Amino acid sequence: MRPRWQRWLVWMLGVLVFLMLFLAAFGVVLVRRSFPQTNGELILPGLEAPVEVYRDAYGIPHIYARSVHDLFMAQGYVHAQDRFWQMDFWRHIVHGRLSEMFGTSQVETDKFLRTLGWARVAAQEWEEAPPDVRDVVTAYAEGVNAYLAQRQGSALSLEYAVLRLLNPDYRPDPWTPVDTLGWAKVMAWELGGNMDSEIARARLLKILGPERLADLYPPYPEDHPVIVPGFRPTETDRLYSLLTDPALQQALADLDRHIRRVRRLVGGPWPGLGSNNWVIAGSRTATRMPILANDPHLSIQMPSIWYEVGLHCRPKTADCPYDVVGFSFAGVPGVVIGHNDRIAWGFTNVNPDVQDLYIEKINPNNPNEYEVNGAWVPMRLVTETIRVAGGEPVTLVVRYTRHGPIVSDTYKALQDFGAQAAVETPPHYAIALRWTALEPMRTLESILRFNRAQNWEEFRAAAALFDAPAQNLVYADVEGNIGYQMPGRVPIRARGDGLLPVPGWTDEYEWVGYIPFEDLPHAFNPPEGYIVTANNAVVDASYPYLLSKEWAYGFRARRIVDMIEQAPGPITLAYVRQMQNDNWNAMGPVLVPLLLQLPLEDPRLQQARALLEGWDYQMDMDSAPAALFAAFWRHLLAATFHDDLPQDFWPNGGSRWFEVVRRLVQDPQSPWWDDRTTPETEDRDAILRRAFQAAVDELEAAQGSDPTRWRWGDLHTATFENQTLGRSGVAVIEWLFNRGPFPTAGGSNIVNATAWDARRGYEVRSLPSMRMIVDLADLSRSLSVHTTGQSGHAFHPHYIDMADLWRLGRYHPMLWDDAQVREHAEEMLRMVPR
Repeated sequence: MRPRWQRWLVWMLGVLVFLMLFLAAFGVVLVRRSFPQTNGELILPGLEAPVEVYRDAYGIPHIYARSVHDLFMAQGYVHAQDRFWQMDFWRHIVHGRLSEMFGTSQVETDKFLRTLGWARVAAQEWEEAPPDVRDVVTAYAEGVNAYLAQRQGSALSLEYAVLRLLNPDYRPDPWTPVDTLGWAKVMAWELGGNMDSEIARARLLKILGPERLADLYPPYPEDHPVIVPGFRPTETDRLYSLLTDPALQQALADLDRHIRRVRRLVGGPWPGLGSNNWVIAGSRTATRMPILANDPHLSIQMPSIWYEVGLHCRPKTADCPYDVVGFSFAGVPGVVIGHNDRIAWGFTNVNPDVQDLYIEKINPNNPNEYEVNGAWVPMRLVTETIRVAGGEPVTLVVRYTRHGPIVSDTYKALQDFGAQAAVETPPHYAIALRWTALEPMRTLESILRFNRAQNWEEFRAAAALFDAPAQNLVYADVEGNIGYQMPGRVPIRARGDGLLPVPGWTDEYEWVGYIPFEDLPHAFNPPEGYIVTANNAVVDASYPYLLSKEWAYGFRARRIVDMIEQAPGPITLAYVRQMQNDNWNAMGPVLVPLLLQLPLEDPRLQQARALLEGWDYQMDMDSAPAALFAAFWRHLLAATFHDDLPQDFWPNGGSRWFEVVRRLVQDPQSPWWDDRTTPETEDRDAILRRAFQAAVDELEAAQGSDPTRWRWGDLHTATFENQTLGRSGVAVIEWLFNRGPFPTAGGSNIVNATAWDARRGYEVRSLPSMRMIVDLADLSRSLSVHTTGQSGHAFHPHYIDMADLWRLGRYHPMLWDDAQVREHAEEMLRMVPR
């Protein structure tokens, strides 16, 4: 018989094994509890007739319905099946209700979001929406709520199981139409504003003065493409005549000489936010029909911002006119980017100047009055109550002037604006934001009309409703036509160019109208046989209106145009795939020749520099010279500019810095090269040498002393983080929801725009969030991919199954016709009415 201690040990081990097996089994059950039903049959109360949902090997659904109501009710249900946590989080952003989910840590964020008032404006849009849009949005909400009626808590998504530990009382509210309409505000904020850049310019103007500031905001390069060169409207709106008045022209000139050289920092919160799209006419393709390509560049996140879907009326009729595939946003009905049976379309960001900051004079005896043309007028006051999980409600009073909400009350970057900025402010002031997206918009109506459009005229009619965010729309159709249209509500200013905050107490800087749609840039079947947009300048100086002075600097556009014009033969789908995944770095030809002729005495540095001899400037993930060049670029920016600029304005390496350095290297004795922290005066070559040595030191420490074994992909990795719990700081929770790091090719200002921030390291911060190539000769040959997977459920087979396709430049078929969808179907769910 065993001694007692051995029996005790065996018993304890048995209990431990049992507990481990139990916990593992419980974990599997908990994780799988939220996986949706995608096969068989289910009852969906509210349907008018049965609906079929086919899913392919990547979980991409194609929905077949007999009516518009059933089609969009099913889309709402399917979105909720795969992405409800994402939808729930996004709508809390729209409403400024993050504190209800995550507690006191989000109160300040909610205050700013409530001040902007996206949900208030979305509610106005809902009241003004036409009946067909109301029907679609209502049916979509019915589908979402039908899913919520069947599931709650961790059965909706694993995140709710974790959230319950922090906030046990949280229950998702039913989905509303305002939840859907508000999402356009979020995208408009990310893609369409320049409020932060106005603040930055005003602060840097005080620090540097106008001449040095001009070096950091150069004009758009003359050797880079303009999307619609020489475009002039055929008709001119009467409001434009105000801008041609000689007295106003002289006033504009006086103002512009001081501030026109100021440009906004590129790319929003991370460098590289933007997009590529192009369309190639049949005159240049192997099939003699157009090819359309699109890859929007957005912040890296988990799950992907995009959700692929097919929406098919069967039969397609005047009463049920949808037959479309492409990319949607979970929470929004329809397809945002894609193609139907007749046309294809794609988006890139225009980034027009549609935000202005107005400095308001406040009555010293009444903080709720402000001056307008010499008289005190009352503000409009809106009281908001912010509910806080685990805390007391917070009351916020939002003050409105004629320009919009006063954002200086809640936006930290503005609270000490007067002390920091070189902008005249009165003794008692506040700063209000005027922004086109804070007015009711028709963007969702526009998207639904894109889905139904059958030709160029119907497409343009839909684009006329696309108020914000303003986009470069490229177009192609099965008749062989290609086109371009810039939509959007863009203001005409009585005075000024929108680059700095302006006085708001007179009418001097008011908006006097919007550019008429017919006067917005457009093109149809241009003689070049292609249209390329990459956030570059839309128009040249001949255009009579102000769109923006803040374009991306055209490095990606230049490369795309060159690849089209220098194609080795008629362009094929395979060649367009190569174009979308091109890793050519435009700064290579600028800096490598200077490095190769630089005297270096250290054999270690000479050995490393040999990597750059004969380099093709491609930032491939397995490339040693790419790793060396990226490290050199990062250290060059630091060595050149960190001594001259406050840390908030250190270079991020974005498009503007490409142009700044491209110009600066032509002046080896520029004062910018001198390091003000040392007693000697450095020139260009001294800084190049210092940056190169720092790069070699960094790579040796990180990847070893053999330069041939360095790899760009080992530095430049993509980690897909859950937008909420994936950034919790708790390792176990982050392990549950995040995926990566994945070695990645490309970089900032490269066609394969996996942008990184030179201030923070080499990790991917924004990226081609999806890639789509549409073959108008045969729609069933079209290709697509996005970054993560269709599912938002951690550990689901479709949670991260597209990541390798995406980073390796591969695609899956963009299924189209009914036979193709059925042939590739791996699951089929039949929804039936009760």
